[in-house]
Amino acid sequence: MATRCTCTAFLAFFVLIAAVLIALYAAGSDITWPAVSLTVITVLVSLWLRRRDGGTDRRVCVLVLGDIGRSPRMQYHALSLSKHGYNVTFVGFLDTKPHKDVLREEKIRIVPIAEVKGVRVGPKILTYVTKVILQCLQLLYVLLNMETQSHILMQNPPGLPSIAVAWLACVLRGSRFVIDWHNYGYTIMALSHGPTHPVVRLAKWYEHSFGPLATHNLCVTNAMKDDLQKNWGIKATTLYDRPASIFRETPLKLQHELFVRLANTYPEFQSKGSDQVERTVFTDCDLTGDTVTLRAERPALLLSSTSWTEDEDFSILLKALEEYEGFIKGGASLPPLVCVITGKGPQKEHYRKLIDTLHLEHVKICTPWLEAEDYPVLLGSADLGVCLHKSSSGLDLPMKVVDMFGCCLPVCAIHFNCLHELVKHEENGLIFRGSQELAEQLKSLLSEFPSSEGRLGAFRRNLRTSRGQRWDDNWDQNVLPLISAP
Repeated sequence: MATRCTCTAFLAFFVLIAAVLIALYAAGSDITWPAVSLTVITVLVSLWLRRRDGGTDRRVCVLVLGDIGRSPRMQYHALSLSKHGYNVTFVGFLDTKPHKDVLREEKIRIVPIAEVKGVRVGPKILTYVTKVILQCLQLLYVLLNMETQSHILMQNPPGLPSIAVAWLACVLRGSRFVIDWHNYGYTIMALSHGPTHPVVRLAKWYEHSFGPLATHNLCVTNAMKDDLQKNWGIKATTLYDRPASIFRETPLKLQHELFVRLANTYPEFQSKGSDQVERTVFTDCDLTGDTVTLRAERPALLLSSTSWTEDEDFSILLKALEEYEGFIKGGASLPPLVCVITGKGPQKEHYRKLIDTLHLEHVKICTPWLEAEDYPVLLGSADLGVCLHKSSSGLDLPMKVVDMFGCCLPVCAIHFNCLHELVKHEENGLIFRGSQELAEQLKSLLSEFPSSEGRLGAFRRNLRTSRGQRWDDNWDQNVLPLISAP
């Protein structure tokens, strides 16, 4: 574990080297003045970079080598720090608009960085190497150009090359380095390249070598905490993802307003109204009294969210929806479905083409991208959530399920090793292993829809009565003591 002592040791080391070089030169050694000058300059630069002022201890850099708008946990870190009086420099890609609370918080300053592409000619390895080098230089420039921070709090993954760069910046500036382990980067890379690929093996070595240099470590599950301790020699604090206060059951009026907005773009939400009634496929609004009611004949709203990456196989959901369609055509008394799959990512177009080949009469599928403010409203309006996240390491938990539970939304989630730390089978949702099992679960849960007396209603009631800590209390208990420690 790196500490302030590590940083002091580095500085002392530079001073010692300078003293030795000067002594050797004075004794007639072959050591030249350029070498002495370089060492002295290095020491002076280190001292200059470590300059502090009265506000240093109240400044924290939150770093994510990814899209800030699609990094909710890091946004929550930034908001929690600002609520406790810290000035936050939030560094990352600004491809998607962050939540409005982040944008309007005066103590949070976003420093956008561009995603580096690397050289586009020659072999792929040249592109990759040049990308890493350019990203290192970019990050180092940004981190050394800002005011001295008391801490750099970095998300991993992605950690290549940001772990080493952030650590070096902390050494040079006397800051403390905190890694928030969401997963292992090399296991994600192995999904597309295979575990024996040279780049994957390099990434694994890199994380194992530089990860232990952090002053403090956070992680998302107890399973990951145990693995970090046993296999990496890293002592971490488990900070479970908790829903922010924006995730809650949505009042009918807000549901209707969102459905109306979505109906302007997505026909799956549209339904003909009248002069007195504004109507969506789910809701009616009496315009004379401005009252909203749920339609008795409405379809069930099924929701899934995704980054459209290799760790989520959406063909499982599509096959289950085809089987659900078959149940209805076979005479089963089931409601029609509107399945909304939100998110952005590299595999979205691939699955949209698959969806276009389906010819479903009782199941409608749409794939919108929602604004940060609309996503929790939609979650709080849904009847059932589906999660297809299958951890590449088997050690992280899907934050989308955390958000769903914050909205008291029951979930069907695909099985992996530590999922039981979040989803309690037959208590707050169901766990499945394949498309056929998921289809049977949809049939069972929706057989009494829209009544709230069946299993689906029981799961929702369990979620209402078993609400745990929200993010703020959880963060104050686990992270604030690390940041505020002298």
